[in-house]
Amino acid sequence: MKAMILAAGRGERMRPLTDNLPKPLLKVGSKTLIEYHIDALQKAGIRELVINHAWLGYKIEQYLGNGSQLGVNIQYSREQQALETAGGIIQALELLGHEPFIVVNGDIFTDYNYSRLSYLKTDRLAHLVLVNNPEHNSEGDFYLNSEAAGESDIYTDNASDGTMQAYTFSGIGLYHPDFFADIKPGRQALAPLLREAMNRHQVSGELYQGTWLDIGTPQRLAELNQQYI
Repeated sequence: MKAMILAAGRGERMRPLTDNLPKPLLKVGSKTLIEYHIDALQKAGIRELVINHAWLGYKIEQYLGNGSQLGVNIQYSREQQALETAGGIIQALELLGHEPFIVVNGDIFTDYNYSRLSYLKTDRLAHLVLVNNPEHNSEGDFYLNSEAAGESDIYTDNASDGTMQAYTFSGIGLYHPDFFADIKPGRQALAPLLREAMNRHQVSGELYQGTWLDIGTPQRLAELNQQYI
């Protein structure tokens, strides 16, 4: 199985830290954010990686090289301008192959075990990892019909009796290439495509209650460093 790490964002909310450094190269302790993902994927037996980049992407390539020093093989999908999540994945499909692949946002910090996804057998086109809602996203993103760690249906709206809980999309997912079939290349957000697929019952999900943080501001990064150093 292959995995893609999304690393093309400008990181506007992280400025001035990202004025001269791409966000995935910001550090938590002695390691960069992207190295935590690479290490976790490698430990889960996933060694074929694709990383997309745009803003200062050459610095990511200079830092990581071909990944051999980290026990992985890295291919890069270079974007002249950031294509957003779905657009970036679509451009990288030729590198990702014809089998389901993992996608993870490069600006999160988590201890999620990616081997869970590498062994997941599902007939859905996408499987998302959801987490409890952080303060900055208190309303959540999608509704899950079960709090179990296993595969459950995901919905865009609550049940008529209001019994389902809304959770936040972690930025970790498993996708079949067919999820992106017939979508034209170019700038494209992922959320509208997910909602359309959910309405067709083509998306499953699970709730993860371990460590997960969205490193979206300098304050969150500083708080994380205080916690883990």
